[in-house]
Amino acid sequence: MSEGRSLRVAFLGNDAWSVPSLAAIATSRHTVVAVVTAEAKPAGRGNVLTPTPVATAASELGLPLIEVDTVKTGPGFKQLSVSAPDVLAVVAYGEILPPNVLNLPTIAPVNLHFSLLPRLRGAAPVQTALLAGMLKTGVTTMVMDRGLDTGPVILQREERILPEDDSGSLGARLADLGAGVLVETIDMLAAGPVAPLAQDHALATDAPRFGPEDRVLDWSNPAAVLVNLVRALAPEPGATTTFRGEGLKVLRAEAVEATGEPGTVVEVSKHGFVIATTQGGFRPLLVAPAGRKVMAADAFVSGYRPEIGERVG
Repeated sequence: MSEGRSLRVAFLGNDAWSVPSLAAIATSRHTVVAVVTAEAKPAGRGNVLTPTPVATAASELGLPLIEVDTVKTGPGFKQLSVSAPDVLAVVAYGEILPPNVLNLPTIAPVNLHFSLLPRLRGAAPVQTALLAGMLKTGVTTMVMDRGLDTGPVILQREERILPEDDSGSLGARLADLGAGVLVETIDMLAAGPVAPLAQDHALATDAPRFGPEDRVLDWSNPAAVLVNLVRALAPEPGATTTFRGEGLKVLRAEAVEATGEPGTVVEVSKHGFVIATTQGGFRPLLVAPAGRKVMAADAFVSGYRPEIGERVG
């Protein structure tokens, strides 16, 4: 395959997981002609106006930045059009793009998705892979169409899911892996025509965004399922329950042998405590009580002194 020419790339992304791809394209032979990301929004206790991680990275890299709420219409669409891209590179942007945007690049609109499509289509593929207890996942580049992660596949790479992974560690690893795959994809497009492979829609599974109700630890589930939920939601926003009427986040946990009334404390020691579930015991390892910093289970036991038989949640 010939090396091909340098392509004009417009990058669309919002998340910290988008940044490795942006940096990789910026240091490749291709030219980033526009970086599109959401406008800065109030964040933190002081509601300080905070740019997206992509906006911060683009500024540090000296790239042309477009901060808009949408590129579907209006100023965002006009500015993206003026950049005259050969390729749209979309990573964790969070907006389904209509045909007028998808038709802007002269070669293709390309999305980097954090799963092995057609498995785990949707906004939360990393979290859903962990919740499902999967042993492997990966990244996919595809030519975007009007559907949600339904376009034909260009490249895929597998990644093992480690027992100690949570969404933070797995997502960061997939972001780094995907950055190289995305640049390789753009190189392929620069070298000549590419024949992407249509997805088998019969094999598709969904990975929708987690809502607040999906974050609550339900003790009628087996302990192993709840541990996977904790992994899926750590480090942010965290799986939740309540203790003595106050919110309690669980950021790391393990399943252990235990029996008892689901939702009650069945074991307490200086090292931590265990909550009974419908199948096995759930031992929190890292927690964050409402208004407090993250602490290990032994510190929680020392400060809050949970009692055997006490209800959680």
